[in-house]
Amino acid sequence: MKKTVIFSTFIALSSFASASLVDDAKKAGFTPIPTTMYKLSKIIDNPKNSLNKAKVELGKALFFEPRLSKSNLISCNTCHNLATGGVDGVSSAIGHKWTSNPHHLNSPTVYNAVFMERQFWDGRDPDLEAQAQGPMQAEPEMAISKEMAVKRIASMAGYQEQFNKAFGDNNITFKKIADAIGAFERTLVTPSRFDNFLDGNKTALSLPEQEGLRVFIDKGCTACHTGIGIGGSMQKFPLVKPYKYANIGDFKGDKNGMVKTPTLRNIAQTAPYFHNGAVWSLEEAVKIMGETQLGINLNEKETKSIVTFLKALDGEMPTITYPKLPAVTATTPKPEVD
Repeated sequence: MKKTVIFSTFIALSSFASASLVDDAKKAGFTPIPTTMYKLSKIIDNPKNSLNKAKVELGKALFFEPRLSKSNLISCNTCHNLATGGVDGVSSAIGHKWTSNPHHLNSPTVYNAVFMERQFWDGRDPDLEAQAQGPMQAEPEMAISKEMAVKRIASMAGYQEQFNKAFGDNNITFKKIADAIGAFERTLVTPSRFDNFLDGNKTALSLPEQEGLRVFIDKGCTACHTGIGIGGSMQKFPLVKPYKYANIGDFKGDKNGMVKTPTLRNIAQTAPYFHNGAVWSLEEAVKIMGETQLGINLNEKETKSIVTFLKALDGEMPTITYPKLPAVTATTPKPEVD
């Protein structure tokens, strides 16, 4: 009887602690991904590029379309591989003619990018539609011109039909290509057990994961990593102490030294870390953030506890069926590999 009472008391105290932690997490700014498509659509939709099923399907095809690169070899999925956490798994993005990014910039994940306040590491674009135009034209990436991209896509009858369904006409423009890709990317959200916890399911996180969340909040990590994206705002970097790997690449942020805070959703799947991909260990990344941004030295226990929580942010990936792309025609411009 005595053991039963003690066990019951422990369960009650654990439930109380969980409830308090949920409240504290919400006060720290965490927001769960909505569980209903109606509520989610209110967040992920762009009034200037409203979502519809045909546009999302077209955007998926274009996301996987290598003929949107000068060489016919590189697609959006090359650097933002949906099978590997939405990243390419290399320190510096590789593009046309096997060119490494000239600033040694790492490819951020495309999953949950819709929740980011700005796009690109320097935050130069406001949304996914604007961002999608950049890599296609960038010489070290897909290296295609607007005109060539339109000629390639417009030459294939299958795309003309898809554009008509998505936009109401078959007038293919570079902006519509990017808008369709952006529409597809807006659907790439990954709800996790952490969202269930924020919604009141106190057992969605294990006790060690809850302890890690507590350390994460108490140490001040939520100053930058919060909101529905658990990141995504522009922040000063480095803030307190120099970044130990700053000599890798020449990126310094925007004109004010601000850098986009990466999402921590699925962070365990998206190594290497930081804008220059200099760190492969999540534990080391956590320690560096403590020193660089918070001015604190996290001990081994604190670091491992935070990492345990971060691993709970692995979400449920949407099921993506690889699209069958339209066939080229006699008028489709040929690839250029030089």
